[in-house]
Formats: sequence, structure tokens, C-alpha cells
Amino acid sequence: MGTVTLGVSIAVPEPYGSLLQERRAAFGDPAAHGIPTHVTLLPPTEVDSAALPAVETHLAAVAAAVRPFPMRLSGTGTFRPVSPVVFVQVVEGGAACSWLQQRVRDPEGPLVRELHFPYHPHVTVAHGISEEAMDRAYEELAEYRASWTCASFALYEQGPDAVWRKLNAYAFGGGIATVPAQGSPVDETATTL
Repeated sequence: MGTVTLGVSIAVPEPYGSLLQERRAAFGDPAAHGIPTHVTLLPPTEVDSAALPAVETHLAAVAAAVRPFPMRLSGTGTFRPVSPVVFVQVVEGGAACSWLQQRVRDPEGPLVRELHFPYHPHVTVAHGISEEAMDRAYEELAEYRASWTCASFALYEQGPDAVWRKLNAYAFGGGIATVPAQGSPVDETATTL
């Protein structure tokens, strides 16, 4: 059947998701429009296509064990010089993200994998572009603030065109996922500080 490349992430809701995606594109990041704005829980991971039902069952169980929690973004950070990344910092909700990513990669589950770097929840706004453009991203978003209630995460598949597409959303506590896909109307309260 072959393999698929999957990722699991928390979507940054509107209007923040599109705004940060547009900023990422404006900084010259060619991947900006192929990657919805997110906080990663599972980085790109190749799995056998036949494992998709087990992956979906596993993710539903992980989500059912979690309750919604506050997420807050504030200011910028960077992984340079180790990795050419500038990001918006997760200043509230990071512990919950860390707990979730460990459960997603549970050694007993279908998405077990080692990470190349220690887990650090963040929202990438520039990756692999010129140093000058990364400096600009770091400076121009230094005062950026956003907050919302995180109530779900989603499973994405990377297509042959390198675009990430949502396969399924998993609501916390077994409820209905409330964070809409980017580009759709906001159906929950979200504030900019």
C-alpha cells in the first residue's frame, strides 16, 4: 500500500492563523502557503498507509483524555544557530502541548518516534530563509500577542506537492472540535492582547 507522511498539530485559529501565514510568506518563506499555522505535536513522520486506522484510533483516545486549555502566544524566539528557525513563543499552554506530544508518540502507539531536538512548543514564522529575513521576522513580530482556548488537535498528511492537508480533527474530552480550519469563520472567542 505504500507510506504516507503524517503530522499532528494544534491549529492557530483565525484570525491569527492566516495573519501569521501571510507574514511568513512576506518574509520570503516559500513553504508558508503549504503549511497551516500551527504548534507541532508530531513532526513529519512516515508511516505505512495500512496503519492509518490505528493512528486515528490512537489520536482519538489521546484527545479524549484531555480537557480544553488556554493557549497564549507572545513575542518571538529563534533556534539559530542550531536550526534556521524564527518562531512566535507559546507562553501559556506549553506544558499541555508537551504532555500531548508525549502521548501522541507513546511507545505503545502507532506513531512512536524519536525527536531530533528536545520538544519546544512554538509557532514557526520563518524557516530556512536568509539571515536578514529571519532577523526581520524576529524583530517585526517581537510584540505579537494572541490567545485562545485550545480544544482540539488535528492529523495532517503531506501531499506530493509538499502541502499539508487536514485528514481529521480530534476534540478534547470527546467533544466537537471548535477551532475552524484556516479561512473559515471563527466560531469561538479569540482575543488579541
